Amino acid sequence: YGAYKRLQQKRDFGVLTGKDTHYGLNGSFIRPEATGYGLIYFVLNMLTYMGQDIKGKYCAVSGSGNVAQFAAKKLIDLGAVVLSLSDSRGALIVKDPSKPFTKEDVDVIAELKVRKGSLEEIKDDRFTWLPGERPWKHLPKVDIALPCATQNENDADDVDALVKAGCFLIAEGSNMGSTDAAVQKMEAIRVAYNESLKSGKPAAQFWYSPGKASNAGGVAVSALEMAQNSQRMTWAPERVDQELNNIMTNIFNESVDNSATYTPNKADAVVSPLPSLVQGANITGFIKVANAMKVHGDWW
Repeated sequence: YGAYKRLQQKRDFGVLTGKDTHYGLNGSFIRPEATGYGLIYFVLNMLTYMGQDIKGKYCAVSGSGNVAQFAAKKLIDLGAVVLSLSDSRGALIVKDPSKPFTKEDVDVIAELKVRKGSLEEIKDDRFTWLPGERPWKHLPKVDIALPCATQNENDADDVDALVKAGCFLIAEGSNMGSTDAAVQKMEAIRVAYNESLKSGKPAAQFWYSPGKASNAGGVAVSALEMAQNSQRMTWAPERVDQELNNIMTNIFNESVDNSATYTPNKADAVVSPLPSLVQGANITGFIKVANAMKVHGDWW
């Protein structure tokens, strides 16, 4: 808000989320980390539903801002293997998965980004710099792909390359990270997997989450910041982190349940091994808005 006042040269009443936790500004801990951490908490729910575990999974991450940095750090904490990061100039990928990105590498990248630097400045024999590229088509083995950079960064050809490399889960940390064609292709692969189970010849698992579900951690902690402000309290980082985890789990569960309940072919959806998180997230969002409007008397 202080920056806003300086830019506008006037003292409008107002407040913005993401306030500092120092100097009595009543911000919330975990706000910078929230979207990245929340993404991984959502992915953990997807993996559990699929009967999988995060440890040892090869993870391709795009971007190098807050979302990508903290998603990568959380993955490393959980024992996953981070294979890539990127920026607007290109992608930085590991040469050998046994020598992946470390938290120290992410810290170096964070400092680089503060001064508006590019990942191409990183000189490390463990990495390959690919100018003008995204990481998706350049990794021979991938389990999980997490677009965390910008919109439309994952297209249909990228999906083909990722699936060929063994990718079975794509979850967006960026807003609208996949093109419409990519979303249609990912949903078709998910449906093909579900159908293959009926034939007795199961295909490889595949599941996709849109950003409106999996990247909701940032706005979730903004809401938690408002809750703390109304109580005139600042919660410990551990409490905020646990609340964030709970919120992402609730979003996942509601998306799965609503996909099963409201999809056109309800009977098939209920028994569907991997329900559509695209439909589930859309329906969940619609229900929340519709119920709020009803309570306010906008419809009855």
